[in-house]
Amino acid sequence: MKIALISLNQSWEDKDLNWKYCKKCIDKACQNNAELIVFPEMTLTGFSLNVVKNSENRNDSNTIARFIQKAKENNIAIIFGMLVKEDGSFYNKSFFISCNGSVIGEYAKIHTFSFAGEDALVNSGSELVVVPYKGLNIGMSICYDLRFPELFSALGKKSDFIVNIANWPKKRIDHWIALLKSRAIENQVYIVGVNRTGVDGNNLEYVESSLIYDANGSPIKAQVIDDNIKTYQIDKQSQEEFRKRFSTTKDRRVGLYKDIL
Repeated sequence: MKIALISLNQSWEDKDLNWKYCKKCIDKACQNNAELIVFPEMTLTGFSLNVVKNSENRNDSNTIARFIQKAKENNIAIIFGMLVKEDGSFYNKSFFISCNGSVIGEYAKIHTFSFAGEDALVNSGSELVVVPYKGLNIGMSICYDLRFPELFSALGKKSDFIVNIANWPKKRIDHWIALLKSRAIENQVYIVGVNRTGVDGNNLEYVESSLIYDANGSPIKAQVIDDNIKTYQIDKQSQEEFRKRFSTTKDRRVGLYKDIL
């Protein structure tokens, strides 16, 4: 599967302007034969905790409708993120839209970022999500989730690759790189990390750092389309062959860890 990662320079809380950027990126990714395009966390707003302003009702969302229509028009699958309001509560979610415009995956961020106060405003999810698509099983996660290896161990049991969409600032970028690589090595799966660029409304700086590690923890070579877009090839067969040659996940002692944790 050919995947396009979009290192979007998100304009703060400006959904219409960010949507214009996204449309251009989708068109360009399609021109380069991508099958799946992945955007950063809270795609059309940046990581803003102004939940009242930025959230949308799940069943009446203009943002979801926009991405569905664009996926159908371009025959491409899309993963994006947004704040959603459901039953009076707010959730930080990622959505997986298939190439025919169906919502086939919906994940609520399990680990809300208490350091920034996200936990006080946004409800934590409670369900792991793995999406089957075109012969691949794709695990979903969001930003701060990356710091919790137990989640990725669980996802890795059923996933061919795991996607993490993020707004991960430059001052902690070494953690981002180290954790993505570690999650790939630990679980012997592709790990896809998609981060934003630019400066957000909290004056936090972000740098281009979207990338994919393979099951051996090696970075996958990218085809650079422009400053914002890179494409990568995911090869399930080569990953399965590697895991047969050098399998480590089979030696986990999950029962023991449960008792200790």
